[in-house]
Amino acid sequence: MTVRLCIPYPAAILRSKAADVTEITDEVRAIWADMIETMDAMPGYGLAAVQIGIPLRLAVVDCSDARGQAVRMANPEVLHASGQLREHDEASPNLPGVSAVIKRPRAVTVRFLNADGQIEDRDFVNLWATSAQHQIDHLAGKMYFDHLSLLKRKMLIAKSDKWRKR
Repeated sequence: MTVRLCIPYPAAILRSKAADVTEITDEVRAIWADMIETMDAMPGYGLAAVQIGIPLRLAVVDCSDARGQAVRMANPEVLHASGQLREHDEASPNLPGVSAVIKRPRAVTVRFLNADGQIEDRDFVNLWATSAQHQIDHLAGKMYFDHLSLLKRKMLIAKSDKWRKR
């Protein structure tokens, strides 16, 4: 397992749709292991493969208190989202030094290919739901700040640019 570097915004890979994973291989398992190691080193609640420069629809999420409960997902998609929204201060290692409060559905049902190569439908709530949706956005070429108004987005990116130049 290796801690990988996160690709800085505005790299093109962060704005591109990732490719589907056709099967769970040893290579995929190794990528997941590196993603978990990287997520835990940040520390963060999730990571998408595109964030470390791998254009595959792979994500990991771990919002447990003790850690070690990471959900490994290939090709995740939201099947159902609750009408009730939840606010959370979101950030990304790809755009360091900034965060923004984003409203997302409080609960989602996600379908994905799990570590055993089986299709799984899983319900996520609260922080787990927020993180899963955040990672799924990354795999579609979206960043959390895309949920903000254009003015707020520009201010956030400018603030991050200043932070990086320090």
